[in-house]
Amino acid sequence: MHNPINNLISIKKEIQELNSNCELIVVTKTFGIEKIEPLIKFGHNHFGENKVQESMEKWTTIKEKNKNIKLHLIGKLQTNKVKFCLPLFDYIHGLDSIKLADKIANEQIKKNFRPKLFIQVNIGEESQKNGINVNDLITFYERLKVEYNLDIIGLMCIPPFIKDTSSFYKKMSFLSKKINLNELSMGMSNDYLEAIKNSSTFVRVGSRIMGQRY
Repeated sequence: MHNPINNLISIKKEIQELNSNCELIVVTKTFGIEKIEPLIKFGHNHFGENKVQESMEKWTTIKEKNKNIKLHLIGKLQTNKVKFCLPLFDYIHGLDSIKLADKIANEQIKKNFRPKLFIQVNIGEESQKNGINVNDLITFYERLKVEYNLDIIGLMCIPPFIKDTSSFYKKMSFLSKKINLNELSMGMSNDYLEAIKNSSTFVRVGSRIMGQRY
């Protein structure tokens, strides 16, 4: 029988052995709060969601009661949804345009809340995926540093869906060192161990813990 707590313990142990500083984000999109509460009671704090509206309905009250919970937005963030994100989300993993940076910068002043941000890199240079092109990353980051008071902590990627993603993760590790950012959000249920071996500090694991979505 599928047991999220046992899965969580097993994966945390694997992560601990590879890098004790790597944080496990349990991706809970589409799962009701009744499925998530056992993990909260067990003491897990980092959770990831894809959609702003769903997150508001699920997490607003829970977060008020549990101040230790850190909520990560790991899906595409549209500019018209930024006003709903703060202060609900502690981390936003998909900063991918100046327009979005501008919206977040304005909203964090209004809400007096500064989320931690990852720049999303289109590491596989795929036309259908969001993210900053590798060749534009340094220019983009330098502009953000000069023009906006944002708390940019690292880089994030979703590599091409192929069996061996290690080359993309190696490239991400190189890029993060090049622009001197400490955090890397990469690795999901199918390849989180490979990501950790290549310096990932946040892995986003859903189905391996929560089970398949329906």
